[in-house]
Amino acid sequence: MASQKLYAGAKLREIRNRVALTQKDFAQKLGVSLPYLNQMENNNRPVSTTVVLALAQEFGIDVTELSTGDSERLVSDMREALADPVLAETEVPLADIRLSASNAPTLARAFLKLHHAYRQTHERLASLDEALGREDVQMQPSPWDEVRDFFHYCDNYIDAVDRAAENFSNIAQEQDGVINAAIQALKQIGVTVLFTDDAVLRRYDPQTGTLHLSTRAAPETRNFQILLQVVLLQKNSLLEATLDLAGFQSDSARQIAKIGLANYFAGAAMMPYGKFLTAAQSLRHDLERLSQTFGASIEQVAHRLSTLQRPGNKGVPFFFVRVDQAGTITKRHSATRLQFARFGGACPLWNVHRAFETPGRFLRQLAETPDGVRYFSLARDVSKSGGHYGSPVRRYAIALGCEIKHADQLIYADNMDVTNAASYQPIGISCRICERTDCHQRSVPPLERKLTIHENTRHVLPYEVG
Repeated sequence: MASQKLYAGAKLREIRNRVALTQKDFAQKLGVSLPYLNQMENNNRPVSTTVVLALAQEFGIDVTELSTGDSERLVSDMREALADPVLAETEVPLADIRLSASNAPTLARAFLKLHHAYRQTHERLASLDEALGREDVQMQPSPWDEVRDFFHYCDNYIDAVDRAAENFSNIAQEQDGVINAAIQALKQIGVTVLFTDDAVLRRYDPQTGTLHLSTRAAPETRNFQILLQVVLLQKNSLLEATLDLAGFQSDSARQIAKIGLANYFAGAAMMPYGKFLTAAQSLRHDLERLSQTFGASIEQVAHRLSTLQRPGNKGVPFFFVRVDQAGTITKRHSATRLQFARFGGACPLWNVHRAFETPGRFLRQLAETPDGVRYFSLARDVSKSGGHYGSPVRRYAIALGCEIKHADQLIYADNMDVTNAASYQPIGISCRICERTDCHQRSVPPLERKLTIHENTRHVLPYEVG
């Protein structure tokens, strides 16, 4: 089968701007003519093999950047936004969406921000009628969504923070482990660490220089919180510089992102990139053994696996998602072509929802999305105790997976019949944009399809999808 042509004009322009070269100088470095480079940057021509090799040799560019950029994410997000009822009569061909995502990604993101603002305002006014006319009703994207999109479009990998955490961990090995090193680092700046029977996981008092950690929390949670406090106190300049580059629209988004970056550092310090990637490959991504090796929880390990996208040294491209009992997605990331619904819950046919029924067990699933891409999905519950009798239990389920071509690197995929088409469960992203016409679990009709209602006939659904 002929290989698919690679159109990556926006990525070429991004690389050229990154190395600060004019089109003429960039073309000379790549060994092509100026008109040819111009045509590639405008997606009038595919990126040639000569250019791919030159990018690697002249600039040390990881060529997988060309094919694993934002395009698929933008296409998925734009399709969902365009399926909004307010735009239901405007039918935008998929080819046009792909063209916008590849040729005008900045415009595509601006459209998504505008749609976010519209949805937030619409939902606020629908639920808070009394807010009409108030001056403090703001039309801007949710800070939470803004931060989530920041990590989403960075492939959930923040290079400067990841490398700083790895360096901290490598030095810490000389001090009897990363946690002891973290405690010593806090002591050096006058912080006293106290373990108390407290419902609050972590509480730092800057006036007394006292860090209180709850003994009710699991050991891996306490360790994580110690590292998080270290980065907040000792790596603040790194966090602030990263936040400056991100350019968040509000102080709330910046504050949320700062905690997110601190969390990222803590996880990366517990599971430093090089050692963790080597162990993951050696243990064939056995989450339980990785958990034991690095003193981390199953969820922490799964989340870390989804961040191993360092240019030139990438791991398996995973998707990672966490849902609550209502099916609402509380964490999401995908380094694969699989994207998640930005609004509402995940597909009910996905095994992540069944994990609540089998606590403590891993569930395996072979799944296929409407675009024909096949995946391996691993799901498990990660319920979290409140630490004492009568306290509420937080119940979540996580899913970790990859495209089926990587499944042989996962111990969980052993003995599964990956060559049998009948073994794959049909799943989707969101009912309103799912193209399947015969799904028995469909909750709402697809907005881009014509419905037929038969008054005298009733199947599983009360309508037929055309």
